[in-house]
Amino acid sequence: MEILIEDPITTCLSPSVYDMICKFGFEARENCDISSIVTQNGEVCWTTITDCVVYTESAQGLDYGGSVRLLGPVCQAVHFHLSSLTKGQFETRYSPGLQWTGVPELFPEMFDALGSLQSLAISLSLMKLTSCLERALADVYLLIGKECPFLLRDLIASEELAQVFGQSVMDVLKVFVGSPCGLNLRNVLWHGFAAPQEIPPKYCSMMILLTAGLGQLLKGYLQQTKFTLAHRPFITLTSLEDLIVFPDVTYEVLSVLEEVMKKSTFILKIMLPYWEVALIKFKSHRFADCAILLLVQLETGLRKVFATVNKCPKRLLTAESTALYTTFDEILAKHLNDGKINQLPLFLGEPAMEFLWDFLNHQEGPRLRDRLSHGEISLPEFPKEAANQLLAFSFVLLLRFIDEDLLSVFKEKAAVRALVSVAEAYSARCHPVSQLKKQVLSCERSIGVWPLLPLPEGSEREAQRSEGNSEINACHSLITEIVAELCHHVPETHHVPHDSEHLPPENIKLLSSMLYLILLLIALELVNIHVVLGKNTSEYQQYLRFLKSVLQYTENLAAYTSQDKNKWDEAVNLTQAALLKIWTFSEKKQMLIHLAKKSTSKVV
Repeated sequence: MEILIEDPITTCLSPSVYDMICKFGFEARENCDISSIVTQNGEVCWTTITDCVVYTESAQGLDYGGSVRLLGPVCQAVHFHLSSLTKGQFETRYSPGLQWTGVPELFPEMFDALGSLQSLAISLSLMKLTSCLERALADVYLLIGKECPFLLRDLIASEELAQVFGQSVMDVLKVFVGSPCGLNLRNVLWHGFAAPQEIPPKYCSMMILLTAGLGQLLKGYLQQTKFTLAHRPFITLTSLEDLIVFPDVTYEVLSVLEEVMKKSTFILKIMLPYWEVALIKFKSHRFADCAILLLVQLETGLRKVFATVNKCPKRLLTAESTALYTTFDEILAKHLNDGKINQLPLFLGEPAMEFLWDFLNHQEGPRLRDRLSHGEISLPEFPKEAANQLLAFSFVLLLRFIDEDLLSVFKEKAAVRALVSVAEAYSARCHPVSQLKKQVLSCERSIGVWPLLPLPEGSEREAQRSEGNSEINACHSLITEIVAELCHHVPETHHVPHDSEHLPPENIKLLSSMLYLILLLIALELVNIHVVLGKNTSEYQQYLRFLKSVLQYTENLAAYTSQDKNKWDEAVNLTQAALLKIWTFSEKKQMLIHLAKKSTSKVV
């Protein structure tokens, strides 16, 4: 057990946010006639809704509290209306207006969630609704705009969408999902601040109606402009094969996890239902739902640990509108906003941090939370493997926050020990350094098969003519000297593979040796990448210029030796010039291998 935190927490919403979501919309008691909001055919009467939006006296902004108060009865009427419909009636009236989202099949599920009266199902529906709405709004934006804003709030505030839907309509969206000063339903849910019972069902009903109403407005705009809405294809998750390290979560592990969840202090008691439903979703093969719930609650739990180890308990709550929420970005960062060292990475340890960065942050990784929350992934096609890895990691993380005696009992099971062992040995897969290592090894394998490549007729005679070429001989000499120098820096447990027999003719042999040299150089620099911090600004810039010159050489070499150019003599000249640069830079002892050697000498 690493840490035990008392859990008297009844809400993660700050007082003003709690009032905005849970109180303001219930203050007005008057009834609102549904016929003034939506017709019998499902046409949304936008004027009734937009009239509820209140502006500040200076007309420079929205009065969010006042708007929520006036919209409360409207939302209640909409909720009663949708609750009175059968599923068939709902689909008949509103399905046409929901086609523009690209995922109309999600909305009957949301309708079922409303009918179930289960608060967690409604919260999950709102999370999925806001993600698909964001994706659809971005597609609309691209009808007339070029570079789409990344954040939903910036998208809603854009002139482009106001041009399509009207500014008053976009102001309604601002109140619900477009500003930290309003209900801010999207962020409060996706960042794990809201307990299931804290989101009034009527706001989910209202968001469904607003989405259908937007579709109706868009239809008129498309008819008027003759534009055609095109949906961008969903993103296929990449790099998953490299990230599958945990074995499949078995029913035995799931049964243990059910017990662990009740005992682990990582989980806030008010958030336990999210974890319980995540397991249900996994068992029923609803892997996207499972992943969404796990990611949201990982952020909540890590925020709790973050607030504890950094001694800032107030950071557990939603921030006021004037401050930033404590989200994954800050939780996983090296430093706090005030410049102090973030204690969370030190507390969790490198393996856990590497896993989180691989799955959530690294550009070459799947970035699961971003992809899901921005609607970039097809939910029905979300891979089981990704949910399995998240669930296994979460299980091991929860184990770190239970009683030692109980932990010993759970570890008696081989399946549990296996998961813990994998988690403790995890190393980065998607970090740029890890990616470069993979590329170096791939290049080495590729160059290694060059001797097996079929050669054109007459290549042996060409090789004999090249033997007396002074430039090629000079290059060979430089390669030999530089490799000899680099080999001094190769760790004793490693060796430089170099088969001098059965090589292709001289020009190809030269390039093979040169590329091996570059791979060796990059590999050694990669091993010592941490010492780059020892360079001053001037040395750092010189080092970057050197690396760029090596990159330029390889790009030019690829161009000169392509089938359409075949400029082999020029390739030899390029190689000689590049070798001289490498030799000169090495002689000045400016590479990381030299800096690392100096650092070691100082320590000794």
